[in-house]
Amino acid sequence: MLIPRKDFFDEMFSFGDLEPVWGRKEKNFMKTDIHEKDGNYVLEIDVPGYDKENIKIELENGYLQVTAENNSSKEENKDGYIHQERFFGTCSRSYYVGENVKQEDIKASFKNGILVLRFPKEEQKKLEEKKYIEIEN
Repeated sequence: MLIPRKDFFDEMFSFGDLEPVWGRKEKNFMKTDIHEKDGNYVLEIDVPGYDKENIKIELENGYLQVTAENNSSKEENKDGYIHQERFFGTCSRSYYVGENVKQEDIKASFKNGILVLRFPKEEQKKLEEKKYIEIEN
């Protein structure tokens, strides 16, 4: 009979000096693709393992904050597991969308673990043309 040793599994699933996605850097868990389409920005955010009801989206001072919470705990799921890598808890990420984007401008959908956010592309402010001052003798 094979009796697993804790250090064997720790070494087998080790990432060396890299922190795993379930570690301190929760932002690594919410991988995001951003692209433009039809005059809008589109954010596609991976939030696998979360239900739509456990995802909160807030807009404040031009920043869009996405928070996902999984209420299950590792203690509840330990029964029979030798090693477990699923992330439990809360992760969040912020995106600067601009001061002129309003809550009603943002459209959200969620399917197959991907949260899609759409909002109008803010027009770039035109930079003032450089004006040089002549130096007198």
